[in-house]
Amino acid sequence: MAHLLARKGDVVPRKRTSSGRSKTPSANSSAASSSGIDNGRVKTTTPYRAARYEALLQGSGSYMYRASVGIAAAASQTSCQSLLEKVQPVPADTLFRDDVFEVMCQKMLSKNEARVLRDITPLIVPSAETLYVLGNENCKLLVESTTERWSNSIPVTASLPQPDYAVGFQYEAFSDDKVKLAPYIGDYIAGDLSYFMATYSMCFPFLTCEVKCSGGGLDIADCQNAHSMTLAVRAVVELFRVVGRQDEIDRQILAFSISHDAKSVRMYGHYPVLEGKDTKYYRHPIRNFYFIELDGREKWTAYRFVKNVYDVWAPEHLARIRSAVSQLPAESDLDVAPMDGSGS
Repeated sequence: MAHLLARKGDVVPRKRTSSGRSKTPSANSSAASSSGIDNGRVKTTTPYRAARYEALLQGSGSYMYRASVGIAAAASQTSCQSLLEKVQPVPADTLFRDDVFEVMCQKMLSKNEARVLRDITPLIVPSAETLYVLGNENCKLLVESTTERWSNSIPVTASLPQPDYAVGFQYEAFSDDKVKLAPYIGDYIAGDLSYFMATYSMCFPFLTCEVKCSGGGLDIADCQNAHSMTLAVRAVVELFRVVGRQDEIDRQILAFSISHDAKSVRMYGHYPVLEGKDTKYYRHPIRNFYFIELDGREKWTAYRFVKNVYDVWAPEHLARIRSAVSQLPAESDLDVAPMDGSGS
């Protein structure tokens, strides 16, 4: 039980960015800096460029391929297929409109990542918060981040994820059990570290997206997503282990990731394989395709899939997590103190 409690982050002075704005590095900031991860808006991919990064993840029990036993066929495979096939409306008057799609694709092939993120990503991975503002109540309890470092998460490597886009649950989604959750997330505003938190505003992340320009780099994006999803799946595993329900999530897809550039998309599901007290993390390929081919016939495939994740999968996932959270022992019943330090 003790290892699951929140931990104090390092107390460090605030620094100034080149823009003059102040920022507070989180725990492990020195290790992250040496690995090439910037705590501010500027994001680098230095630690992911080395071929050894996949080996580094494997050292943490995370593998960028299928497990030999695969995912639980009866549940996860059926779920993935239904998320791909369920019809969803798509927005009108966008750069994916039939009469401008080809011109847009030609122009985007020469643009940088920032431009792809601005113009293409919302049509591949729709904004959960924007959908809620426009009336989608299924997204009410979701929260998103853009290029925000997961400073409240207990790391698995020397650096912390900083996905281009991520979605998880608001803390308010657990309003009925905040008292029970409190010892495990600590003072998240002050920067305490938790298995359950990503950023100070995001609990139990379940979707990340990494973006590259068409010059290449989707393999790097896959590494970045695998890193993020290890932490995301670990959160659910640790929760279900502590309440004795780990068998319910063994080999079940508990999170999704998307890597894309200006012409192609890779979609994965991420899941744990439980072996006694040990946990290993794997990914399941869902789709890998060029959305620019066949006159854009599949340009909305990822958009529909992600929207189904928000509308269908996320509410079920939240209910599952809430059920486990409700079984956590109350703080008054705990006979252990939170651990100091920030490493796992």
